[in-house]
Amino acid sequence: MPQKKQRSALGSSTTVEDYLERILELINVKGYARVVDIAAALKISQASVTNMVQRLDGEGLLKYEKYRGLVLTTAGETLARNIARRHELLTDFLTLLGLDDRVIYHDVEGMEHHISPSTLHAIAALTAQLRRRPALRAELARAVV
Repeated sequence: MPQKKQRSALGSSTTVEDYLERILELINVKGYARVVDIAAALKISQASVTNMVQRLDGEGLLKYEKYRGLVLTTAGETLARNIARRHELLTDFLTLLGLDDRVIYHDVEGMEHHISPSTLHAIAALTAQLRRRPALRAELARAVV
């Protein structure tokens, strides 16, 4: 039976994941994340970001102070790191298959929010095998092109 994406008061889990992923990325790169930075990264209005950030604060995933910025809570950081690891794994897997960067970006953005834990685990195992077996990786890359 297909997995259904859970919805909460926050809206779709995909949207929440996108926000958390970008917030963690900004914090890792700049040391902080502000509404203006998140809006620029997601290419949406600051008002939309403020609304979502307030909701995420209400859900306990981050702490937000108007005009001061935000920090992820332990729960928010844990979730964001899991999302980032999933994104990285899918990117690595598709890269090992020899796919074009634009294709990888597009596919990962589509896959990362809809993949089951068991499929992700299988991809992790296959990725590990591809890293250890360059001949197999080369054979797959030739078949993909």
